[in-house]
Amino acid sequence: MADTGTDPINGSPESGNNPDQIQPIRMPTMEEIRAQEVWNNCAVRSVASGVMGGGLGLMMGLFLGALDNPIMQEEMTARQQFIYQARQMGQRSWSSAKTFAVMGLIFSAAECVVEKARAKHDTTNTVVAGCVTGGAMSAKGGPKAACVGCAGFAAFSVVIEKFFDSHS
Repeated sequence: MADTGTDPINGSPESGNNPDQIQPIRMPTMEEIRAQEVWNNCAVRSVASGVMGGGLGLMMGLFLGALDNPIMQEEMTARQQFIYQARQMGQRSWSSAKTFAVMGLIFSAAECVVEKARAKHDTTNTVVAGCVTGGAMSAKGGPKAACVGCAGFAAFSVVIEKFFDSHS
């Protein structure tokens, strides 16, 4: 019988560390604890999400604004086309930035408040936050639009959460 270099009791290599061995727990530093406490604050989390949403909206607005073609393209000079395109990109990016910032802020705030109230981190928080966000974003259209927005954004939020959970 040949020597395989494994421990006969637990089957692990003799030369390597035993993966079943209990490792000591590293306690977080005071700076790490303070940073975690700051990030757990719903206001901080919401503002950060709003800023990141605004940045995403700005980039999307610039991209989509660049795709707009003027209707009277043949009648415009190159300078007029450039000015028109720059204005379109600016208007679209500002509008998208505001919308995404508000959306990120509302969603993050709602999810954080629900999570803290329920003391659980699960899909129900995402559904409630999506419903609140969709309803708030479409409330100007009346109660029917708010209900459709609530249902649509809640479903979209769950799909996105399931997608990212399966890829992490």
